Amino acid sequence: PIYIQLVEQLKIYIISGKINIGDRIPSVREFALKYKVNPNTMQRALIELEDLKLIHTDRTNGKFVTDDEKLIDKIKTEYADEISKKYFSSMESIGFDKNESINYLEKIGGDK
Repeated sequence: PIYIQLVEQLKIYIISGKINIGDRIPSVREFALKYKVNPNTMQRALIELEDLKLIHTDRTNGKFVTDDEKLIDKIKTEYADEISKKYFSSMESIGFDKNESINYLEKIGGDK
């Protein structure tokens, strides 16, 4: 569903620092216009982010990104674990074992 895609994208923005800790986020309408979605869809995504405690509502001032750095780090680590598992699984499906997959990453990542 679109709202899940929005949750994932906004979650990445928060854990990567593209949206800073403590920042006020745009209103539901502003977000809906930006992402070209129905406001109800955006509202549903923001509710999910509130359930994850990544954002909170200040009744008079709007919605804000959490200032809980430990929570953000925890979610970032969980997300990295999920991506890593998908990577290793994909590499295994083409015949690489875990060590070969790590060596491959080191090989392509060493060109910085």
